[in-house]
Amino acid sequence: MTVQIIRTIKELRLAIAAYRADNAKTTVGYVPTMGYLHEGHASLLRQSKSENSVTILSIFVNPLQFGPQEDLDKYPRDEQRDTSIAEQAGVDIVFMPSVQEMYPSSMLTNISVAEVTAGLCGFSRPGHFDGVATVIAKLFNIIRPDRAYFGLKDAQQVAVVTQMVHDLNIPVEIVPCPIVREVDGLALSSRNVYLQEQERQQALILNQSLMQVSSYIQAGLTTEQLIDKLKESIGQKPLANIDYVEIVAYPSMTMIDPKQILKGQNSSILVAVAVKFGKTRLIDNVLVNFSEAGE
Repeated sequence: MTVQIIRTIKELRLAIAAYRADNAKTTVGYVPTMGYLHEGHASLLRQSKSENSVTILSIFVNPLQFGPQEDLDKYPRDEQRDTSIAEQAGVDIVFMPSVQEMYPSSMLTNISVAEVTAGLCGFSRPGHFDGVATVIAKLFNIIRPDRAYFGLKDAQQVAVVTQMVHDLNIPVEIVPCPIVREVDGLALSSRNVYLQEQERQQALILNQSLMQVSSYIQAGLTTEQLIDKLKESIGQKPLANIDYVEIVAYPSMTMIDPKQILKGQNSSILVAVAVKFGKTRLIDNVLVNFSEAGE
């Protein structure tokens, strides 16, 4: 079955209503993206397809979440390629609205999720998560999905959306999904296409450094000692320009005492990095769940 391409909110709502009218037990799975799809997105779509009657993919490069000096105009776009990937994953509807369709007039409403956006990308990209929360709330309201799928590569985004859904009583289950990586360990990202050959090679240090986190914790390092170790490791690469290396409780995103020995914690922590290679800003992370690790 050919994927249905829809560009207006009205048409999308009618299509979803038709699916639900056919079967009262219809469940709708939803994957929001900005397009230029890769295997990470495809894995979310396949999971949605396996768990729901209908899977909807949205492709919308949201101007609200880009800062003035960021890559809104240069963000990679390839509608034909994205449609092909969506078809292969078994997507039922691809929603591709224009900016005019989503924001026909000035947006006077802004959703801001406090505390969980205070650090990491929320600090280094002011206003970014307000833009994310606002567009996701709008899309949830349009689509009314039963489940929505998000990759943990942007673990802070998952925390923001989860908190928003909880606070606003939005009836959708947020499904966090594992990071998908290239064979050499680089986390998949639409922005990887920007990397020059040497930049991409040096960017492998992100995953290589994060893979050492568990052994550093077992060795009894404190929060600040682990941060220093990671900065030292990443900083060995001459093209690496570190934005941040942070360790926070997850999903609350609250800071952890710098002198705290991490071994034996009774909750999950997120070790997250953001590093620029040339003009390309990459993020990566590792989630450490101490209960699962048997600490």
